[in-house]
This record gives sequence, C-alpha cells and structure tokens, in this order.
Amino acid sequence: MAGGENRKISAASARAHTRKAKQNTSFQLPSGLLKKGLALLFVGIAAWTYQAIQPPAPKICGSPGGPQVTAPRIKLRDGRHLAYKEQGVSKDSAKHKIVYVHGFDSCRHDTIVPYLSPELVEELGVYIVSFDRPGYGESDPNPKRSMKSMALDIEELADQLGLGSKFYVVGMSLGGQVVWSCLKYIPTRLEGAALIAPVINFWWTGFPANISNEAFNRQFWNDRWALGVAHHAPWLTYWWNTQKWFPYSNVIGDITVVLSPQDKEIEKLPKKLDRSTYAAQVRQQGEYESLHRDMNVAFGKWEFSPVEVENPFPNSDGSVHLWQGDEDMLVPASLQRHIAHKLPWIQYHELLGAGHSFPQAEGISDTIIKELLIGKK
Repeated sequence: MAGGENRKISAASARAHTRKAKQNTSFQLPSGLLKKGLALLFVGIAAWTYQAIQPPAPKICGSPGGPQVTAPRIKLRDGRHLAYKEQGVSKDSAKHKIVYVHGFDSCRHDTIVPYLSPELVEELGVYIVSFDRPGYGESDPNPKRSMKSMALDIEELADQLGLGSKFYVVGMSLGGQVVWSCLKYIPTRLEGAALIAPVINFWWTGFPANISNEAFNRQFWNDRWALGVAHHAPWLTYWWNTQKWFPYSNVIGDITVVLSPQDKEIEKLPKKLDRSTYAAQVRQQGEYESLHRDMNVAFGKWEFSPVEVENPFPNSDGSVHLWQGDEDMLVPASLQRHIAHKLPWIQYHELLGAGHSFPQAEGISDTIIKELLIGKK
C-alpha cells in the first residue's frame, strides 16, 4: 500500500484480540439493576416466609361466621369466655368439689367421670366441673396465655360458680401441668390436687442434665424436633406442624406410634366415652390457638420449675398425688421420680406396666379419686 506499513500479527495475539472482543460484546446487567433484582428476590422470599409462618385468625365462638355457642360459659375479668360442664352430684349437695383440667387436643367433655363408678360418686358426694382451656372447644383463645393465667382462670371459674374458699384440682396429661401452676400460684385455694401423668417440660431447671437428656433422647426424633421448635422458636410452631416436608409431632399426627402395650389394649376396650359426638368441637376455633399455643406454653420458658414448688399443705390439711405409668411412652417416668424425690410432700404412685391411658383401666380412676378425697392426708 502506498504510504502504508505492513504489520505482522502473531496467531497468539490474534486469538487474544478475538477473546477480548468477544468479552467486550457479551451482555452485562448494569450493577444497579442487578442489586435491585437481588433485593426484590430477597423481599419476595421474606414475604413468602412471613406468610407461611403466620397462623390464620381463630374462628371465635359466637362471632360472625364462627362456631355456635352451645355450652354454659362465664365471662372472665379480661372479657374472655370460659365454657364449662358440670357432672356428678349437684353443687349444693356436694361434699367434695373438683375442678378437672383436660389434656392436649381435648375439651371439657374429656374428663375422668365416665371412668368413675356412679356409686362412688354418690357415696363421696363428688361434684366435678370441667372446662375448655383457652382456644379449645367453646372457650375464647387467650393470646397472652401462660401457666399463671391458667391458674387464675381456674380460680375465677371456681369463684363465679360458687365452689367456696377451697376446692380440689385434678389434671390429666398436659392438664397435669396446669395443676403445677395451681400449686404455685393459688395454693391457698386448694383442698388437694392430683396430677395424672403430667407432661414434662425437658427444659425445667432442677433436672440433672444426664437424666433430662436421656429422657429427651428417648422421644421419637420428629417429636424432639417439634418440642425443640416450641421451646426455642415458638414463632415457627404453626408452620412446623402444618408443613408437609418433614414429619411433625406424633401427638398431632399419628399418636398410635407412642402408645404403650397397655395403651393399645385399652384402645380395644368398649368405649365409655364416645368422642365422635364432639371431636369436631375440640379444634373448631383453629389449631394454632388450641394445639400449637398449647405446645408453646407447655414446652416454652416457664416462670418457675415444679421442683421449686413449696408444699401447699405444711399443716397436713391437704394432699398432692402424682400418678405415673412406668411404661408411658409420652411422659418419661424417670423425670417424675426425680420430681417426687425433690418434693417429699408429693405422694407418688407409679403403676407397673401402665402407659399413658391408665385412668381408663378398670377401677384405676376410682382409686385416684378415693386417694385424693379420703386417703391418708
């Protein structure tokens, strides 16, 4: 070329030049747009997560669109309603008045009464009032529910029904936990108490680590996870027990896997209580305010530990009984023994070969009530 200059370019230089050209022509998002996209993705995931862990609003009994009110109810100081059921002899003729506290996934209809002999009830003059714990059956939910609030609800129920200055409390399973709160917060109102296979909170203070860890590790792995969520991350309890990715609590799902041999035999007996007539009422206001809040309160952080409870009857004018099956697969007997050892004023009854449903076995409920009302005090 005229006035031009011949330049030789090596093959390596040509390849490098080609790569650079390709790199310069590749598509790239502006850095600001990329950041905005990632931020929107994060917000979307966060919003989905927030929605997933939020329980639906409860269907309050008596409210528009809510279940009907069919039971007698009292109105508490804070405006909530508590539904109750009276059984046994009439209140006016009763010699002994008992407030019965139902367990997990139950209601006022689930009491000890069907398993008591009518003759014993008449002979001892036993009046029993049971009630729907908050969120169950026809009792209003209590978003501020605690072990203390439960004891105060029982005290107010007794006062509004005119049970007198003193009364007995009997609680089954998780209802037995509530009896601990009565012993702690309203001891002067009690004439006696019976805790029947009361549920254990593995995080109560006062348990030796080796005993509590061993008992906890004997639970099914999915139950350990469910209890751990209720204790450490209660805001996740609803999601954990409604999601389909991992197995959730057996007590909510398939309770048959945690039944002892005796429990399974009891299941085969003719039913003295037909739950099919009222089972739909138990969770009718929503599972969160009944089952899930129950778990959060029962296995959350307590204000006290039962092993620190003082004797409510220092003058031996009443008695406290703790009943436990040694083959209970839901509530470990080893921890009940420790509590009984730390609290010598507890009258501890351990039943050999018994599971969690032993009060339904023939004659056992009669024995429990007789020990409480006329046994050695």
